[in-house]
Amino acid sequence: MTAAWPLLKVAAALGFGLNVAGLLAWAERKQSAVMQDRIGANRAAIFGFKLWGLIHMLADTIKLLTKEDFVPKGARKGLHGAAPVISLGFALLCLAALPFGGVVEVAGRSWSLQPVESPVGLLFVLAMLGLGVHGVMMAGYASGSNYGLLGALRGGAQMISYEVCLAASLAGLLFIYGTLDLQQAVLWQGRHAWGILVQPLGFLLFVTAGVAETKRAPFDLPEGESEIVGYFVEYSGMKMGMFMMTDFVESVVVAGLVTTLFLGGWTIPFYEPHGALGAVLMLASFTVKLFVTLFLLMQVRWTLPRFRFDQLLHLGWKNVLPLALANFIVTIWAVYLRSRL
Repeated sequence: MTAAWPLLKVAAALGFGLNVAGLLAWAERKQSAVMQDRIGANRAAIFGFKLWGLIHMLADTIKLLTKEDFVPKGARKGLHGAAPVISLGFALLCLAALPFGGVVEVAGRSWSLQPVESPVGLLFVLAMLGLGVHGVMMAGYASGSNYGLLGALRGGAQMISYEVCLAASLAGLLFIYGTLDLQQAVLWQGRHAWGILVQPLGFLLFVTAGVAETKRAPFDLPEGESEIVGYFVEYSGMKMGMFMMTDFVESVVVAGLVTTLFLGGWTIPFYEPHGALGAVLMLASFTVKLFVTLFLLMQVRWTLPRFRFDQLLHLGWKNVLPLALANFIVTIWAVYLRSRL
């Protein structure tokens, strides 16, 4: 059991991410319906039971699995099939480094609730997010379509631009924590204060860059249905479903990073978890904060108008990045001056 524990943790993290991503497909439709004074998904039923529209998730899955797998003439078939696997695979790998809980003593043994423990866990997550751009570019290039290629170029430019902003917005916070280990960052917040209190501007910049990195509205320019572009325009069936799932999984990853770095992770104020009950409470604390963050991201999606592509890049390079660097410089001086007092 002890030897298999790391594999079980990784499998549980991946399963958690996939299930939350599937649930988001339903939650997003119902939340948008509430905001727009509609009913939302409520037609699909099994033996008359609709379960608030949850059956639509099953119906959508069956539709994607049974739909024809179309590969356009002139496409590079191998790369065409590998692109969605690369995009979804690297997004899922990010989940393995998130600390869903700390270390607890159960049955005389120490059990860590972080799937993959690493002193550079944050770098691992950012690297996996960065590698996901290869799937986007490969999809557009392999499709043999100018529209698909245009969408891929948009996606590549957007993701690379906001990866820089994503890292820069964390510079000040990491300088305070003094570590790239996500677990140690959570423990620091447990001893001092949540990251959102010590870096409020960093939080806003990170959320902005994170939403753009996931390619979700109002930053969904790589899809651009109104302009008839999209890196997965030549995809159908489950391959297209994997690209859609990637966006949801990336949203879970961004929400997980926000929870870990800014909201105290699995820590519970004024409570020190112990034993099996402590493990359950740590997992519950992390999950609740994660869902609150996802709710915030969906509110942004259905509230702000869609950007133009030039506005998107202008926001990243001329606003988010300079503010992130300024925040980093101010943080360095604040820490230095405090140490001199």
